[in-house]
Amino acid sequence: MKIGEVARQTGVSVRSLRHYEAEGLIEPGRCENGYRDYCTPTVDRVRQVHGLIEAGLPTRIIRDVLPHLGASALPTEVVDQLAKQKAQLDHRIDVLSRNRDALAAYLAAVA
Repeated sequence: MKIGEVARQTGVSVRSLRHYEAEGLIEPGRCENGYRDYCTPTVDRVRQVHGLIEAGLPTRIIRDVLPHLGASALPTEVVDQLAKQKAQLDHRIDVLSRNRDALAAYLAAVA
């Protein structure tokens, strides 16, 4: 399957697909003419990668997590990376929540 079809099926832009490939997150095959050839397992991997990015994980961590998806346990260094990332996300959520509450208070005061 060509890159445009994968983009349509997954909702991931062609540019992002090329970025995923450059980052080593996906490995499409190649046709005789040099075009990328995406098979069903690669399309499934695109969906996994996209979901992890949407969850806020950077590609450097995703690259470390992907080989262990489906395993019963993750290596300690990967768990440590995920814990650090979660702490960063928790902090960002706290900041966003305070900003939202401040805006709500301002809007209530001027309404």
